[in-house]
Formats: sequence, structure tokens, C-alpha cells
Amino acid sequence: MSTDKPAARTLKLKPGAASKPPADPFAPRRAPVRPPGPARAKSVSASAPKPPREPSQGFGADRPRNGPSAAPRGDDFGRSERPAPRRSDTPQGAAARPPRGLAPAPRPQAPHRPDLARVGNVRGEIRLNKRMADLGLCSRREADEWIARGWVKVNGEPAVMGQPVPPDAQVEVAPQARHQQSGQVTILLHKPVGYVSGQPEDGHEAAATLIGAPSQWRGDARTPADGRRFAPEHTRGLAPAGRLDIDSTGLLVLTQDGRVARTLIGESSGVEKEYLVRVHFAPNGPQGSGVVTQDVQAVFPAAQLALLRHGLSLDGQALRPAQVDWQNPEQLRFVLTEGKKRQIRRMCEQVGLHVVGLKRIRIGQVVLGNLPVGQWRFLGANERF
Repeated sequence: MSTDKPAARTLKLKPGAASKPPADPFAPRRAPVRPPGPARAKSVSASAPKPPREPSQGFGADRPRNGPSAAPRGDDFGRSERPAPRRSDTPQGAAARPPRGLAPAPRPQAPHRPDLARVGNVRGEIRLNKRMADLGLCSRREADEWIARGWVKVNGEPAVMGQPVPPDAQVEVAPQARHQQSGQVTILLHKPVGYVSGQPEDGHEAAATLIGAPSQWRGDARTPADGRRFAPEHTRGLAPAGRLDIDSTGLLVLTQDGRVARTLIGESSGVEKEYLVRVHFAPNGPQGSGVVTQDVQAVFPAAQLALLRHGLSLDGQALRPAQVDWQNPEQLRFVLTEGKKRQIRRMCEQVGLHVVGLKRIRIGQVVLGNLPVGQWRFLGANERF
């Protein structure tokens, strides 16, 4: 065995050759080039079968990573590059995910339900709640409440909400509904000026806030209607049946009974309402010239009085005929069968009159009487509008 060391090789540069520039530390590095594996023959056609791959030797098997005898490359743990299973290869029971990019399946539509109101109209029928209101049993709202509680039957069968019924249908109401209705009250209030009929607005209180034991009329408290005495539940659900302007005073009806409300303010209501109206003759407006405050009857044209009785329109609708007469030289008496917003004041403006005072003294057959301002009483058992 020879111990001689091989001679060191010396790299000789040709004279005039440029020296290699230093490497740029910021230049991108190239990936190392792997040594070529065994040469594979290029397929002549795309349909030619590829050579089979060798099976994986499992985890931890000793095998060369490079060279001709290296196994087909998988990952570092020895798993082979097997193609992903197809959808058909997925085991049964596995949830198949929908392909990406496709819209989800549409939800099933609800079953078709016919419009009961429309079907009833075609057959000449009407809704049950309207039928009950027409019969005077209750209001529509009360009818819906009773139907929901199962207190109504139609021809012996339990009623359904929105059910259309023929005119000759037999409608039965349970005693529970009658008992609930018997506890409802109707209150007559002498509304003062400065209170609104409905909900509070513009800093003014609602007239319903005046209802209480201290403001009950003494005559009614001594002999209460039907033996009733005021209780806190009498103010629950109390609603005005008709409006009275904030600048007006007089009789205002507040009720819990839907039948009373329908009678007074229903679409087909023709209940008379009587007013006393104090006026000034102001042909050029209340702030203009020629205002007459005394003996207005003497200067007011008769033709204009005829217009107040019939011939005026409000909001594009002709008004119903009204009874209008002089109560005294400065005061008119109106009897109306409708109640539009500020109707009397707007009617007077159209004929050159300015209203300076308005008081309602009667609704139907119920009169204000000697009820003091700001006090109230129950509607009597024998009183009807």
C-alpha cells in the first residue's frame, strides 16, 4: 500500500481573464438541482400506458433516496403518491359535499293555501269577524280574540281565524265571551279645552287621564249605573269613540266595548252629533278687515248658510247634508252625521265665519246635561246612542 499523497492540483488562469465578481447577497438563490433519475422513454402518444410504479415499502424502510434504485418519490414518511379516490370510491354513508361554484339546492316551497277572504268573496261569503260585527255581537277585534280562544262556533263546528261564512250561517258564542263583554264599561266625559281625545301630542295630555275616582260625578257616584263603582281596570283599553278637537269642549265617549265604538264611528254609522258653535263673521280672515263680532246673524248672507247645510266639500269629498240654524245672533247649532277632522271649523272658514267656541252637547240620544267640565259618569243601563 502506497502512502504517497496525491499531488495538489493548481488552477491556472489564462492571462487577461477577468476575475469572477463577488456574489450578490441579495440576489435570489436557485434551488439545488437534483441528480437525474433513471431515464424514461417519452411516450409516442398520450394514450400509451405509463410504466407501473413500485409499491411503497412502508414507514421506516431503508431505501435510497437518489439514484437508479431509488423508489418512486412520495413524502418523507414513505407514503406513495397514490391518486385521490374518486367520488364513486367514497364509502357509503359518507356525506358527499356539493361541488364548489354551484348554487345550493332550492328550499322546498310551502304548500299552497288559498286566500280564504278571496274565496269567500267569490262565493258571496264574508269573513266571520265582519259577520259577527254586522250582527252586533262584538267588534272585529273582539271577534278575532274570541275565535282564537275557541269561543265561537259556526254551524256547530269550531270557527277558524279568517273563515268565510255565508249569510245564513249559525254563529254561536260561548258564555265566557258574554261574561267578558259584560264587564266592559262606557264612560261619558265632559272634556275641557286643552286635552286631546286620543294619544298625548305636542305636550297636551290625553282626555283619558281625567278618568279616576276623584273626578267621577257625584250624582253618578251616589247612584252608580248597574251598581258599578270605579275600579282601576276600567281605564284599561279605554278608547275614544269619536274625536273632539283640542280647542273644543263637551261630550266625549270613552269605551271598552267594541259594539259602542262601531255604532258611533263605524263606516255605516249615522248617529247624530249636536254642537253649539260661537262664530265671528270674518270675510277677509280673522286678522283682516271687516270682522263682525256682534249680531253676526244680521250680516251673514243667507246663501252662505245654505252652503253650510249642503254643498261643501272637504278633502275632495262632498259632505253629507247637515242641520245648521241660528241658536242666537252669535251662535249656530250644527247637527252632523259624520265626523271629519276639524269639520265644523273648516266648513265655517269656507263661508267666511271664524269659530271662537265649540261645544258638543249630544251624541245620538245621550246628552251632556249638567255634567260639570272635567268630570265623568258611566253610561246608564237604559241609555242608548
